[in-house]
Amino acid sequence: MLSSYVAHTKYMDGASGTSSRREVMKGIVGASALVAARAQTPASRKPNILYIHSHDTGRYIQPYGYEVPTPNLQKLASEGILFRQAFDAAPTCSPSRAALLTGHCPHNNGMLGLAHRGFSLNDYNQHIIHWLRPHGYRSTLIGVQHIARDPHTIGYDEVVDSGGDHVAQVAPAAARFLKQAPKQPFFLTVGFHETHREFAPAGSQDDKRFTLPPAPVPDADPTRRDMADFHATARVLDDGIGTVLQALESAGLAENTLVISTTDHGIAFPAMKCNLTVHGTSVYLIVRGPGGFRGGKVCDSMISQMDLYPTICDLLNIEKPEWLQGRSLMPVISGNTAQLHEEIFAEVNYHAAYEPKRAVRTLRYNYIRLFGDRTTPVLPNCDDGFSKTYWLEHGWGNQIVAREMLFDTVFDPEESRNLAGDPAYAKALDEVRGRLDAWMQRTNDPLLHGPVKAPRGAVVNDPNGISPQEPVRSAWSS
Repeated sequence: MLSSYVAHTKYMDGASGTSSRREVMKGIVGASALVAARAQTPASRKPNILYIHSHDTGRYIQPYGYEVPTPNLQKLASEGILFRQAFDAAPTCSPSRAALLTGHCPHNNGMLGLAHRGFSLNDYNQHIIHWLRPHGYRSTLIGVQHIARDPHTIGYDEVVDSGGDHVAQVAPAAARFLKQAPKQPFFLTVGFHETHREFAPAGSQDDKRFTLPPAPVPDADPTRRDMADFHATARVLDDGIGTVLQALESAGLAENTLVISTTDHGIAFPAMKCNLTVHGTSVYLIVRGPGGFRGGKVCDSMISQMDLYPTICDLLNIEKPEWLQGRSLMPVISGNTAQLHEEIFAEVNYHAAYEPKRAVRTLRYNYIRLFGDRTTPVLPNCDDGFSKTYWLEHGWGNQIVAREMLFDTVFDPEESRNLAGDPAYAKALDEVRGRLDAWMQRTNDPLLHGPVKAPRGAVVNDPNGISPQEPVRSAWSS
């Protein structure tokens, strides 16, 4: 399961591992920092971890077969492992990131809504950087984090001021960091604003005439234009990722770095981001590096982003915190099992507006349950854009939203045909209802006790509004 060097350099919470590494470094007399980094063998240094992530990308990149040109991500996939059935724990920005980095679900870790609107973790010490620090890791943040209003709250050893969160600022800053060939094993977070709206304008390479919109929206001139702009933005994202990965290679760090590249949730189109269907919760995930994450392989096992925390613990051969709700990917990577989960869960509480809902995904079905008494879409929870305007012009605001949804993912992979009222699926419906109920009880879901309360000071949109850009109000007065 683990490479021999991981076992050889196992850290116990004391300083013996760090001292051993320092002795190795002292032996490389007169070498420059770059040569030192290249000279270190896997037996002398634990793997670095590069967590490089995007905004609102879903799986709409080239390695998943979409006509979205992302050659650097394609190259990464050809060298590592592409997870084709990876899902987030929440299809909203801060909650999904918080679940990945703490290893447990939003209603347990406290990130019920968006950080910049007043939501936060219950305990930032549960962030993975704090678990890795006693094992010799130095943590650095460059770019987007979106789990705290003030990035210093999280507890990184270093927060690099890149001058902005877009590729143009973040990628060069990350490259500079890597070219210094850090001497200490690092956990480096590189976050890009792309592919969040507003999109970059489409250029000659992204002709809207020949662009196919995502499945949930119709093929029309405004939606094609929208998707062409997304293509252009994905191209920018891929260039940034390429810059960082090239710097990693040039610094001699690529061989001994676990690269985790992913996104937070689905793309910002109607019925996608902030929705619990496959269009909202599916994410791209590519992992390359030590421990078996090589070879251009594809993994079809259904996994949650919460599985990454325990996977890192196993890779480093360190103990796992007791709060983790995911499972290590190592049994799948080693070939000991084909499927890691029989079920995974996802949730929404607050995004721009309050919209409580829960879902359980099994190997066959996706079951979604909405809470409260609302029967029409919460429009502020969809970002503004050409596709949203097109839907609004055709009466989207008056569409009825089912309180309960069941999708057969084998015969309906786009999850567009609700089977909750079909007698032929009554047994399946009862079974997934029970799975969701059991999870909510097991995790003490606050929805069991009524509407989910926001923290004091949090602000939200009126769910009866239209745009997330409209004036906000206190969540306590909603």
